Amino acid sequence: MSDQNPLNGKVMLVTGAGGGIGRALALEAAKAGASVVVNDLGASLDGLSDASTAAEDVVSEIEKLGGKAVANGDNVAEPDGAAAMVRQATDTYGRLDAVINNAGILRDCFFHKMTYENFDAVVKVHLYGSFNTSRAAADVFRDQNSGSLIHMTSTSGLIGNLAQANYSAAKLGVAALSKSIALDLARWNVRSNCIAPFAWSRMTSSIKVDSPEQEERVNRMKEMVPEKIAPLALHLASDEGADISGQIFAVRNNEIFLMSQSRPVRSVHHGGDGWDIASVRNQAIPALKRSFVPLEVSGDVFCWDPV
Repeated sequence: MSDQNPLNGKVMLVTGAGGGIGRALALEAAKAGASVVVNDLGASLDGLSDASTAAEDVVSEIEKLGGKAVANGDNVAEPDGAAAMVRQATDTYGRLDAVINNAGILRDCFFHKMTYENFDAVVKVHLYGSFNTSRAAADVFRDQNSGSLIHMTSTSGLIGNLAQANYSAAKLGVAALSKSIALDLARWNVRSNCIAPFAWSRMTSSIKVDSPEQEERVNRMKEMVPEKIAPLALHLASDEGADISGQIFAVRNNEIFLMSQSRPVRSVHHGGDGWDIASVRNQAIPALKRSFVPLEVSGDVFCWDPV
C-alpha cells in the first residue's frame, strides 16, 4: 500500500455523495484507489423534491479521473434501501470495506414550532439511516472479519445549536450508535468512529444571515472546503486505521480535534439516609454548580478563527 493509493483494492459506500461533503469524500476515496458506491437520492436539502442525477454525475467525475464507481439511488431511511446499496457493492466489486454514513437532510425550526413530521423525517435520515446502512454492512464485515464504519455527527448534537432539535438529537444519537457498534463488533475487527465536519456545503448553506456577525461567520465557513474532511475519513477507512474505534473526531479546515465523551465531572455524597430535597438544594447543587456545563452553542465553543 502506497501513500498515493492507501485504499487500493478497497470498496467504499458513501451515502449522500451527490454533493458537498459526500461528493468530496467519494472523489477523494476514488483518487486513493477505492472503488466507490456513490449513493444519493438527489433530493433537495429538506428531502422533499424530486430526484436528480447527482449520484450519476459524481460517478462520471470519478470515471474521468480513471477511478471506479457505481451510482445508487436507494433511500438510507428504508432498511431495504440500505440493504440494496450494500448488496450492490458486493455484487459489483465482490466485497465492502468501509461505509461513510453521510446522508442527511435539514428542517431547521425552533422547538416550540417544530412538527412531529419534521422531527421524524430528520431523525429517520440521519439516525435510522446510519443504523440501516451499518446494520446491512455488519453482516458482510463479520464474514470478512474486517470493516470500517465512519459516521458524520455534528457539534450541533455534541455541543448544541439553536433551532435544530431534530438534527441535534439525531447527530448525538449517531455518536452513541457508533460507540455501541464499536463495542459489539470489535470481536470481528470491525471499527466504528464519528467525524463532526466543519465545511461549507449544501447543509451549511441554509444558515440564516441576519447580522454582520453572522455574515462574517458564514464567510469564514466558506473557506472550509469539504475536501478538508477527506484525509481523516480515508485514514479511518484504511488498514492503517484499523486500531482506531469508538472515537469522535472533528475536522475544521486544517484542524483535527478529538472530542470528549460523557464521563462523571464531579460528585457529592450524603451519608446516613441519603439525600432529601432540602439537602439537595442546600448542599448538592451548590457543590455541583461550579462544574455545570454552560448553555452554549457550537460557535461559542469553537470561537476562534479556523486555521
